[in-house]
Amino acid sequence: MAYSLVKIDAGRSEELRDRCSALNYYTMKADIFGVCVQLYTESKDYIDMWADNFYQMSDSVRSHARIFCLDDASTDLHVEYDVATRTIFLFNFDYYGWVKSIALGMAGNILEDAHSIYSVHGAALDIDGRGVTLIAPSKTGKTTQSWGLLRADHASLITDDWYFVSFDGSRPRVRGSEKNCYIDADIGDVWEEYKPLVRGVKFDNRGRGIGNVRWVAGEGSVISETSMRYVFLLKRDADEEPGVRRMEPEDALSYLREHDYCNPHQLLRDDHRMVRRENFFRRYLSECEVFMVNTTGTPEETQASIREVLAERCGI
Repeated sequence: MAYSLVKIDAGRSEELRDRCSALNYYTMKADIFGVCVQLYTESKDYIDMWADNFYQMSDSVRSHARIFCLDDASTDLHVEYDVATRTIFLFNFDYYGWVKSIALGMAGNILEDAHSIYSVHGAALDIDGRGVTLIAPSKTGKTTQSWGLLRADHASLITDDWYFVSFDGSRPRVRGSEKNCYIDADIGDVWEEYKPLVRGVKFDNRGRGIGNVRWVAGEGSVISETSMRYVFLLKRDADEEPGVRRMEPEDALSYLREHDYCNPHQLLRDDHRMVRRENFFRRYLSECEVFMVNTTGTPEETQASIREVLAERCGI
């Protein structure tokens, strides 16, 4: 994890809330799959991105989780979390991507604990009624390949970053988490179709910004949920040939466990929760067809390999 996290007690939480009450914060509530997460920040850029990124929750709904952003030159980058009240304090964060991921992590903790709904840090699409997900460690091409798949006929995006899973009947049911995507400025360099999208986005100091894919792919290009069928795990291993191979669920689980389930924003990692997450992923993988993709080829070559597998199953 790029930031350290410590749990704090009620006394420290109250001290920090009193400190925050003297600041002139922008604030807004997000609806993250029914969980109300409220952001407090002095950054106008953050609140604008938050508004574009998430569905808005009614002001009449009390927040289930709260995020306070503080700038403090006397300390370093870190997080303090009052788990009892679901209140978190982010010190010296200069990257919106971590703010939004922490919001998703807090919502995920609540949904997991209270509703047996689990988080996956991955991209998800619906292709002709069949769910496809790409799960991967950072810098292995997850976003590039998911946006590549969105170009296919009959493809709709659920999310390019984070989704929630429940077992409603015979198949895992996947639901999206964000209204719009936090995209890289270079996405149009890989797939020409997205250059108009990039031109309409304000990018931050990390070269990322909130983009609405509907601007270029149409209103039906984003839908809220799907039934998951195909899981693609990604890696970048120069010692192996690029391409796709079928994978057994237990081998896939081992890969995910080794890479911390490809999610650095789980926030709470006690033994009970980690066992519960492992059991979730075991069931999730066992109910899907699983593939490993080595992405050492060009983006176009990797995309062709993935599409070859899906051509037999989704007709793309």
